Amino acid sequence: MTGVPQLDPVIHAQARLRVTATLATLPEGDRITFPRLQELLDMTAGNLSTHLRKLEEAEYVLITKTHERRTPVTYVELTRRGRRAFEEYTESLRALLGGTP
Repeated sequence: MTGVPQLDPVIHAQARLRVTATLATLPEGDRITFPRLQELLDMTAGNLSTHLRKLEEAEYVLITKTHERRTPVTYVELTRRGRRAFEEYTESLRALLGGTP
């Protein structure tokens, strides 16, 4: 008998799950600006930054800081590792809820 599926603790926190799920809707290799992500998630900049840092430490997101003209811009994208972790998370969640492996 197999055990209960394990849910990735990095993704499982509600805010990080929302971030990851939102980024997973983008095509692979696509990115979104920090303010747009903040707006979509209705999160404060500080709260979003904290959760992005945790996801970045796990190498699930890539943060790119650049300038467009003279304006600083921060982009966020889901890495391949992050996309795979999210897919595994959703598979585990389905198995947990549906009782199938």
